[in-house]
Amino acid sequence: MRNHTPKILYAASSSAHIRSFHLPYLAALRSLGWDVTAAANGSGEGLGDGVRFLAVPFTKSFVSPRNFRAAALLARDIRENRYDVIVTHTSLAAFFTRLGVMLAGKQRTRVVNTVHGYLFDGDTGALRRAVLLAAEKLTAGVTDDILVMNRCDETIAREHRLCRGSVYFIPGMGVDFSRFPGAAPEERAAARAAYSLPEDAVCLVCAAEFSKRKNQTLLLDALSRLPENYYLLLPGDGALLEECKARAGELGVAPRCRFPGRLSDVRGALTAADICVSASRSEGLPFAVMEAMHTALPCVLTRVKGHEDLLEGSGAGFLVPFGDAAAFAGAVQTLGRDAALRARMGAAATASVEPYALDRVLPEVLPYFTKH
Repeated sequence: MRNHTPKILYAASSSAHIRSFHLPYLAALRSLGWDVTAAANGSGEGLGDGVRFLAVPFTKSFVSPRNFRAAALLARDIRENRYDVIVTHTSLAAFFTRLGVMLAGKQRTRVVNTVHGYLFDGDTGALRRAVLLAAEKLTAGVTDDILVMNRCDETIAREHRLCRGSVYFIPGMGVDFSRFPGAAPEERAAARAAYSLPEDAVCLVCAAEFSKRKNQTLLLDALSRLPENYYLLLPGDGALLEECKARAGELGVAPRCRFPGRLSDVRGALTAADICVSASRSEGLPFAVMEAMHTALPCVLTRVKGHEDLLEGSGAGFLVPFGDAAAFAGAVQTLGRDAALRARMGAAATASVEPYALDRVLPEVLPYFTKH
């Protein structure tokens, strides 16, 4: 080991992402004596004592000049700080941070790409797949190891040799299930009242950013095929929120939809719900679904990567073909009209996500970051 304090750069697209999913890792690294820098777009508030923050102008448009300026800024920082390890998270930040490594000259820095879900798979359009895969191949030469969270991404990384070293499968980053204790009947009643749900309502919940990939419009289409006592609770914000509200109006389901915005604590929404739903095009290993499963919500999810890893063989719900609103509605109604089935699948959901608990996952994943 080098005779100095080891230094790590921890990069993600936004500081909100780091605060939501990675604070335990920053704290653990600091407790082990690492000098920690977090790099992201946004504010460095709330990242913990002793964490240096580097504001990086990442923006969601992949071809934006801001992202190339971000890569240049990171290259300067990497040259100046000579990190022992660089860990990347989220696809956009992972690419431009590794581009920064290329500009800086890799030298002895170990680079670990933590894949939260490649934005392509075998069903992605040929042009989009080619472009995104080319980006990964371009940066493979400076990527020492890759951590993946679902079997589809593991196959992609291995088949295309997207790193110099090894591809490791990890059970996500870990979910702090202690934030979701069981709810008493009176608490559930209060939560449902807060969302103005009728007593006989079957409430579906999907907590997610409103985006094309999350595909909330399919959930609205499915709701329009369901009886009047089915309601849809959609916490979150994002670029397509207003479009989804308009779509709910067009379909005549707006009175049965709830759009509470981004919630700092989704426990109340989960407590009010009966079924967890997600119509995503793809996932890495979705935190929101795992949180819902822990609270004993059975699931109806699209059969895509990430969802399959959580639900296949678990007995915790149904997987339906992507884009099929009729099949989605049918699976929801099968659960909605059978309380006993919901209870059985809900219990299976709770049991099946235990391996993803933060206190089990963090000790397994952290050593991948700290070896150098």
